[in-house]
Amino acid sequence: MSPRSWRGAPRPAAFGADPDGERMERIRRSPNFADGVFVNPVAARVAPSGSMLKFLSTYFRREERVRRAPAGTVPVHPTTLADLAAPPASGLRLTWMGHSSVLAEIDGRRVLFDPVWGQRCSPFAFVGPKRLHPVPVPLRELGTVDAVVISHDHYDHLDMPTVRALARTGTVFVVPLGVGAHLEHWSVPAEQITELDWHESTRVAGLTLTATPARHFCGRALRNTQHTLWASWVVAGPEHAVFHSGDTGYFPGFRDIGAAYGPFDATMIQIGAYSEFWPDIHMTPQEGLRAHLDLQGGRPTGVMLPIHWGTFNLAPHPWEEPAEGTVTAAGAVGATVAMPRPGQPFEPAAGLPLDPWWRAVAAPPPGGRQAPPEGGAPGAGAGPERPERRDDATPAVPQPLP
Repeated sequence: MSPRSWRGAPRPAAFGADPDGERMERIRRSPNFADGVFVNPVAARVAPSGSMLKFLSTYFRREERVRRAPAGTVPVHPTTLADLAAPPASGLRLTWMGHSSVLAEIDGRRVLFDPVWGQRCSPFAFVGPKRLHPVPVPLRELGTVDAVVISHDHYDHLDMPTVRALARTGTVFVVPLGVGAHLEHWSVPAEQITELDWHESTRVAGLTLTATPARHFCGRALRNTQHTLWASWVVAGPEHAVFHSGDTGYFPGFRDIGAAYGPFDATMIQIGAYSEFWPDIHMTPQEGLRAHLDLQGGRPTGVMLPIHWGTFNLAPHPWEEPAEGTVTAAGAVGATVAMPRPGQPFEPAAGLPLDPWWRAVAAPPPGGRQAPPEGGAPGAGAGPERPERRDDATPAVPQPLP
């Protein structure tokens, strides 16, 4: 029987479950848990700031609402499965499936970050932000993955039907502390779940997966207990290392993450769903590029893959603005960014020539659109400078689980 909410009505299964028992005791022992809640590395406002009246007038103004979705069909890459059939020549390949979902093929293994294959990021099938483009690959045809990594428990990152489908394949789920309560509630076997606190690591199929700090929050139900952690992630193999930001506001800790675990062959950085009304918990494209540089020791090495944009309408900004802002910010410092279509695999070592595909389907602003800048994206047509892996790339403060 489903747990009941505080009003006595059945609690939707998608809400998940609150941690309890030994899991809750472990949470209380976390150095990142204080006064009954998980806390951020830098203080952050998690509720919209400023005037709610101003927010509502901005959010529902017709001319701005139209621009928050594409005016045409988003061009999903048509041959994803065929492209993935052969292993990556360089040993590292990334495939952005939309929003924050990325398949990383790294040193012969496959890791799936924040997989959301549902039509809505919502606990209900009939309401909530709806997908703006189809998934590039049916989940059942994606093939086996060695690990599924979840950044936090919000609906656009943790999708119950997707989790249940992947659990049936026997894959391992590596998640922040407390998120395992949701998975077990959805019948994922406990032996398939590994929960990590910040700077804890686990080994899966020869890869080292490490939870690292992020500046965000958690919660799936009306009563938000803040008892599940949020995290960014480092995945390192024998030859390559990547970083996935999850959702986060900018904070100086990116430099510390880069110093302890980097530099990275590729970073997957959140650059969408930002707003002046919640400046502490999501990054703008400019902040995302700054985070990428911090992670790389201040140098524009490796490749930045922008994530958390293009798939769901979650903020007041124009749909294409995260892409344009990232390309502009990267060009100013000579950083290499990859802007693939959803489902388009690419190898960071080879780079990805700029194809500003989003311009053809974005709704034009009032007064028309200016001519796009000439020339390619930073690094277009050539592979990026590969970061030199330091001899001390082992985490500086790891706390491996037994």
